[in-house]
Amino acid sequence: MLELRQTALEILAITDPKTKVDRVKQLFSDYHQQSITLDVSSTLNSEDLALPGRPQKPELVPPLTVPKRRMDTVDGRLSLLHSLAHIEFNAMNLALDAIWRFSDMPAQYYEDWLKVAKEEAYHFSLIETHLQSVGVAYGDFPAHNSLWEMVERTSDAVIARMALVPRTMEARGLDAVPAIRDRFKQIKDAKVVEILEVILRDEVGHVLIGNQWFNFLCTKEGLSPTKVYKELARAYRAPVLRGPFNLEARRQAGFTVEELSLLGT
Repeated sequence: MLELRQTALEILAITDPKTKVDRVKQLFSDYHQQSITLDVSSTLNSEDLALPGRPQKPELVPPLTVPKRRMDTVDGRLSLLHSLAHIEFNAMNLALDAIWRFSDMPAQYYEDWLKVAKEEAYHFSLIETHLQSVGVAYGDFPAHNSLWEMVERTSDAVIARMALVPRTMEARGLDAVPAIRDRFKQIKDAKVVEILEVILRDEVGHVLIGNQWFNFLCTKEGLSPTKVYKELARAYRAPVLRGPFNLEARRQAGFTVEELSLLGT
């Protein structure tokens, strides 16, 4: 039988987005039909693989050189949607990476991140399908790689990964997506609004999963979540968070009152 973590690693190396999306969906189905096993203790080898697998385009450029995405032009709106597709593609990759890379976690940890991978694959498909309907392909605009760079930075410790990827980098989407959704509401683009509502709903759950496993690891090691988060953010050079913040979504995603009070400091 296939094994979940090894298969997640193999899927992560796939470069074609459609093939990767289809394989993620199949992996989720196979696991929940109990036709695939889970070995939490094995140490997997990725030395011969180029990770993550990605297509030749989009061209990856520094964040400050990504062209401004103006909502008052068609090209600007398409560029914005393309950037969201790129984020979802990277988010699918990071969920697969969380599955294969970190051993000796409870089975629920791997099941949670498999669910995240499936939902991120769905988000990517939603945006990509919409872009294709208006003549745009994933890769037609440049993109930056900040999210995956933090994934690579935190590859040595699962507690750092949980602290700084889902509950820092991805949580920024909880703040940004409502404003983007409202802009598309103003121009009466109901299809994009519908897609963004799905993404926002699911992303609350993804950040919650990150929070739950971060707190689990802190409890296991007898650490203060607030104190250790500050230490990890400093050690791994996490970006400073700037508002405005979607406090209600962040509450739903498991941030404590103390954590919310410290945002931006």
